[in-house]
Parts: sequence; structure tokens; C-alpha cells
Amino acid sequence: MTGIKRLVLDVLKPHKPSILEMAKAICKLNHITGVNLGIQEVDTETETIKITVEGNNIDFEELEQVIEDMGAVIHSIDEVAAGSKLVENVETLQDR
Repeated sequence: MTGIKRLVLDVLKPHKPSILEMAKAICKLNHITGVNLGIQEVDTETETIKITVEGNNIDFEELEQVIEDMGAVIHSIDEVAAGSKLVENVETLQDR
């Protein structure tokens, strides 16, 4: 199956809802097989989180809507993997 298989998002959210609640909501979406949320930074009113979503033919607009419905905003799409197979990044000499 082709389409988007992985998205890595930089997201700003209020303290509530928690990342547990957000993960549960994202997992309910069609074609999502897994999600990982990690807090990167905490401010007095917000949290910056990294969301990694994997699945088959991920619907970005649907995912974005769930995130926005929880009071959060996507700052950037930091990684996209698409196609029939996930391709992992390979470290090169320039990366060291």
C-alpha cells in the first residue's frame, strides 16, 4: 500500500489535555498503527511536543483536525515517509 506511512510533527499544546489523552485520540484515527508523543519543552502555559505517527495512507488533514480540536497547533512537519516501504535515514560522514 502506498501513501504516507510516517509523520513527525512539532506541536505546541496547552497543558491540558495531557499527552495520554492526545495519544488515545490520535490512535482512534483510521489507518494509524502507532503513535509516539514526547514532551520537548514546558512553558508556564504550553508544552512543545514531538508527535511521531505511523500507519498506512495517513490522512494528514484528519490528523491535523484532531490535534487542533485538542487546542494544539502544528508548528512544522519535520519528517514524512511515504511509499510502499518505510525507508530509515542512514547516517553519513557529513552527519557526524
